Amino acid sequence: MSDVETPLIKLQDLSSFLEDGNLNDSLAQLAEITAKILSATHCSIMLLNDGESENLLMSVCASYGPMPAAAYKESIGKGEGIAGYVIATGQALLIEDISHSKFAKLARRANEPGKSLISSPITINGHIVGVVNISGHMCGCAFNPVDLNLLNVVALFIGKSIQTLQLQSILNSRFAQLALAREAENNIGASLGSVFLNPDKVAKIFAKSFYKEMTRGGFGSNQIVSAASEIISQLSDNLQQHSKRMERKLEKPTDDTSSL
Repeated sequence: MSDVETPLIKLQDLSSFLEDGNLNDSLAQLAEITAKILSATHCSIMLLNDGESENLLMSVCASYGPMPAAAYKESIGKGEGIAGYVIATGQALLIEDISHSKFAKLARRANEPGKSLISSPITINGHIVGVVNISGHMCGCAFNPVDLNLLNVVALFIGKSIQTLQLQSILNSRFAQLALAREAENNIGASLGSVFLNPDKVAKIFAKSFYKEMTRGGFGSNQIVSAASEIISQLSDNLQQHSKRMERKLEKPTDDTSSL
């Protein structure tokens, strides 16, 4: 088998990926698949999910392989760190040895092996929505341009998967369809396609529609507050489950040497 064929064979792993379930679980699966395709020990998927317009912040939404606890708590802005650099430039990045690069000061454990990493922007309809990071080659060697091109292809698939999952969620929810339809009516000429690129904006549209619908239904302030509290309770349960999964990951020895 030739070296040219190998990357194409690896991409076959993506063909078995089914875009169902919730976004977090699907991203976790994609992080694992991506790491295996690139023969890497670590993969993280970061998405822009906080802030406004040009000041959006990015955080880790899914990962594969041990990561420092601090990595899950960081919010990175445009131009900050390696992932922020990828967002700012819009270009994929290959670092053969972080200790001998301009990003040397960002290395988490500069004295350990696995200093090579690659990062690629995740796009939806030409708009950057996040970054996928790969580090720690399983063979202990540095990543190369072929690996970078392979990650670029995978990043495109991740972007399409995110878009598909978001659209599926909307299509499966009559409430979501109604809320977005009314948003379109109130903003004639506005493109809902651009709204999909900003989950925070979609969430605000749903929240306003939820409030209006409950008011129209005759519910009073106490009932609306009670409903909002139930949403917070459900979210809290979900976050606790997610936190437990992260704790199980963090119990494993961490050998990550690169910065996000």
